[in-house]
Amino acid sequence: MFDHFPKYHMKMLLGDFNAKVGRENIFKPTTGQESLHQDSIDNGVRLVNFATSKNLVVKSTMFPHRNIHKYTWTSPDGKTHNQTDHVLIGRIWHSSVLDVRSFRGADCDTDHYLVIAKVRERLAVGKQAAQRFDRQRFNLRKLNEPEAREQYQIEIINRFAALENLNEDDNVKRTWKNIKEHNQTSVKESLGLHKLKQNKSWFNEECLGFSGSEEEG
Repeated sequence: MFDHFPKYHMKMLLGDFNAKVGRENIFKPTTGQESLHQDSIDNGVRLVNFATSKNLVVKSTMFPHRNIHKYTWTSPDGKTHNQTDHVLIGRIWHSSVLDVRSFRGADCDTDHYLVIAKVRERLAVGKQAAQRFDRQRFNLRKLNEPEAREQYQIEIINRFAALENLNEDDNVKRTWKNIKEHNQTSVKESLGLHKLKQNKSWFNEECLGFSGSEEEG
């Protein structure tokens, strides 16, 4: 089931694994050095092996908290504390987990403590998405001119008159697309596009003539 998720998705596993993970140096790349326990039990070794095989890391054992914020279960007599609830995440996303710790005061109706992970996800805008946001800039200043403003009103009235005959059963998105395109076309034809100012090159003909006179001297 885990392998069926797309590779580019952020994959996280969390829950009670009944696994005490130790601070063995051999496990350091996967578990860090901040576990509550010194040595791993069999389930802890299995968890680390699973994480390694799936390119995951155990983030719940990587943050330097006090022991009372590490253990997730306490025995009924209050003498034994274990850290068996863990948070795993894909190695390429490991920096997205900012913190993991347990909260003893939360009432979860269980003998385990609440474990909270702070996660930050960074969204990358693809090239196609960036192109969609590269909108045309219209010369709206021309609306201050009476003739341009009148021309825009005529364009809007003529184009939107055609929308009155649209079928009421048309898809909302299709209707909005038609309205948007009609509006943009009206603005473009009546007002035109805003032209960005070109930066003038500082090395002009005057500079060229000046440098030539220096060479002759």
